[in-house]
Amino acid sequence: TILGETHEEEDEILPRKDYESLDYDRCINDPYLEVLESMDNKKAQRYEAVKWVMVFAIGVCTGLVGLFVDFFVRLLTQLKFQVVQSSVEECTEKGCLALSLLELLGFNLTFVFLASLLVLIQPVAAGSGIPEIKCYLNGVKVPGVVRLRTVVCKAAGVLFSVAGGLFVGKEGPMIHSGAVVGAGLPQFQSISLRKIQFNFPYFRSDRDKRDFVSAGAAAGVAAAFGAPIGGTLFSLEEGSSFWNQGLTWKVLFCSMAATFTLNFFRSGIQFGSWGSFQLPGLLNFGEFKCSESDKKCHLWTAVDLGFFILMGIVGGLLGATFNCLNKRLAKYRMRNVHPKPKLVRVLESLLVSLTTTVVVFVASMVLGECRQMSSTSHSGNDTLSLQGMSEDVNSSIKTFFCPNETYNDMATLFFNPQESAILQLFHQDGTFSPVTLSLFFLLYFLLSCWTYGISVPSGLFVPSLLCGAAFGRLVANLLKSYIGLDHIYSGTFALVGAAAFLGGVVRMTISLTVILIESTNEITYGLPIMITLMVAKWTGDFFNKGIYDIHVSLRGVPLLEWETEVEMDKLRASDIMEPNLTYVYPHTRIQSLVSILRTTVHHAFPVVTENRGNEREFMKGNQLISNNIKFKKSSILTRAGEQRRRSQSMKSYPSSELRNMCDEHIATEEPPEKEDLLQQMLERRYTPYPNLYPDQSPSEEWTMEERFRPLTFHGLILRSQLVTLLVRGVCYSETQSSASQPRLSHAEMSEDYPRYPDIHDLDLTLLNPRMIVDVTPYMNPSPFAVSPNTHVSQVFNLFRTMGLRHLPVVNAVGEIVGIITRHNLTHEFLQARLRQHYQTI
Repeated sequence: TILGETHEEEDEILPRKDYESLDYDRCINDPYLEVLESMDNKKAQRYEAVKWVMVFAIGVCTGLVGLFVDFFVRLLTQLKFQVVQSSVEECTEKGCLALSLLELLGFNLTFVFLASLLVLIQPVAAGSGIPEIKCYLNGVKVPGVVRLRTVVCKAAGVLFSVAGGLFVGKEGPMIHSGAVVGAGLPQFQSISLRKIQFNFPYFRSDRDKRDFVSAGAAAGVAAAFGAPIGGTLFSLEEGSSFWNQGLTWKVLFCSMAATFTLNFFRSGIQFGSWGSFQLPGLLNFGEFKCSESDKKCHLWTAVDLGFFILMGIVGGLLGATFNCLNKRLAKYRMRNVHPKPKLVRVLESLLVSLTTTVVVFVASMVLGECRQMSSTSHSGNDTLSLQGMSEDVNSSIKTFFCPNETYNDMATLFFNPQESAILQLFHQDGTFSPVTLSLFFLLYFLLSCWTYGISVPSGLFVPSLLCGAAFGRLVANLLKSYIGLDHIYSGTFALVGAAAFLGGVVRMTISLTVILIESTNEITYGLPIMITLMVAKWTGDFFNKGIYDIHVSLRGVPLLEWETEVEMDKLRASDIMEPNLTYVYPHTRIQSLVSILRTTVHHAFPVVTENRGNEREFMKGNQLISNNIKFKKSSILTRAGEQRRRSQSMKSYPSSELRNMCDEHIATEEPPEKEDLLQQMLERRYTPYPNLYPDQSPSEEWTMEERFRPLTFHGLILRSQLVTLLVRGVCYSETQSSASQPRLSHAEMSEDYPRYPDIHDLDLTLLNPRMIVDVTPYMNPSPFAVSPNTHVSQVFNLFRTMGLRHLPVVNAVGEIVGIITRHNLTHEFLQARLRQHYQTI
């Protein structure tokens, strides 16, 4: 073929009620490298070399984005805390603390308001972006998720969100920002900057774009945590539906480039030592080591593993509770906040900011304990050891509302950047009482749960780590105080608690283990972290899904799991396929193509010819038999009813043509009339087929006999290809031969990528409806296909591992009897079909 394509560009999302208000009808392209025409060995080598250059550039740019976010977050946070700290110290003596609270409110509300305005400009910039990127890597293209405007609003918005005092992190949005950089940089063009375009012929396929998104997401993780290996595993674990060894090496190289770019500039700016590489990521947990004076202390022992397992169980329970509460909040927002004017979302963000600021200020003033500072080491929990501590940790102590030589333990946690509070919990010994830790955990748990999901860019990694670190530190204090386990190192328990809570919330295993190990730079923590995360995940999965999976489900995105359940093998491909096909013929009139494209939302169409030789065998007795496939009465009637219900649900689609098409459908018959419907179909089994070649198109008004006619399968043609052919006038007259039809090259067909023209924007007055289009040079003549008797597990593995978007079901003699798309393999759809299977047994 001219294009040399192997797979389809976009998935067909069947119109269903739970997708009516969503715009997830576009999915990313094939899993294979789109072969450029006439590519020889030199061009292939050049293509591969350019790809390596691109992944390096993506890593560098992602590191620079992280540097930009980190620099301005630090600048704004320091400015705010300096003003507030001086005001609090002055007003503590004068009794004007209300003025200090108003100043803090002024800073926080202003920053959060700016973050909300940026989300109004690009709504997909809200949240962490990890659910959207997970969907993209899994195969679903969320509109606007990888646009230039998205990364600008995301990067600028998250620095205002963090500086505004919300319980959010900047590490999560870094993953989304890296993915956007990966999607846009190799294209050398942007919708937002239409005038800036370069003649860059490479990477004009969705498969390449998805690979770069995988590299960018991994680079975002690497820049956030200084964990290039963890970033690579994150990109692999969190949904990439297609992966190979070459991609692994490129993604790791991209992650390394991001880590060392950020490390180079941060080390040079902060320490003035360019090239020293002392700050590997935005969040670094520091060095864990016992005090030299404490001979009984050990980082962890075999006895501690029992406590770690119990902490994993509790962390899983806490994570499941967090996810349950957040899911209820998300549903409430979808019903009561999102349908209202956008200003309501801004007001909600301001309300959360107002509440958070007041709670932080009042809790620090009322609930904080003033504890004695000492320059010597003590074994009790009431003093603070200043010996052997890093300068950053020691300088973050807050004396708000406390007399001289004392510090406020609650204010030390609340009135510091979240990264500094985490370091306090990891590396300070004897600074926080159990009451303070309990109250801090409870307040942070509730407020962070409320915050995640509002209309601001927000990450969840750091709030979860801080909340879990408080939980782990509380456990260590209780074991020391009430059980007398003096050998316990509080920092280890804080780290394990952070892992337990974060694992219970996000349910990540491999990648999160490696991220935490790389962030601590301590390989001896590998076993405790791994055991804790596994136990937390198993415990949490008993109650609900991870937080990202929950938000994906709430959006109605057809996400594919890694594998199907064993029970699903009771189903075959014929049980889950879509039998009602909309197809085209190798030579079709323009009038027919326009009718098909304007009255359907499918993104690929089978190219078929009629197999009239099998007509008599096709209709036999009370069964429809097409060679080795039998469609029983109940199966036919069920599928016909499903088609009518699906057509009725299409009425809410914004296209007026679809509404007109669906208005004429007859309602589903009652059970007593089903036998008459089948008998009517059987009585017409010898009626000649209508004249379909090339004047007429497949019609929704066909009888069931006509819908299930034997059709010889020749290939698949994409909607984008058909529209491109119509726009460019690729056709021939009925008085001419198809050889006279113009031929388009691959570059011409992909010139409009990734925004192909829409059929509704086509000027029909410029087209001659009697002209004929030969689609055979542009179709994919050899797509993957399965037999109707194939087990569902085989269908699923083929579909997911090869990154397919459409999987034709073809019988033994080459007749297409159905098609399988992403929706036919979702867990909900398979469960419904399995229930039907049990009912028919």
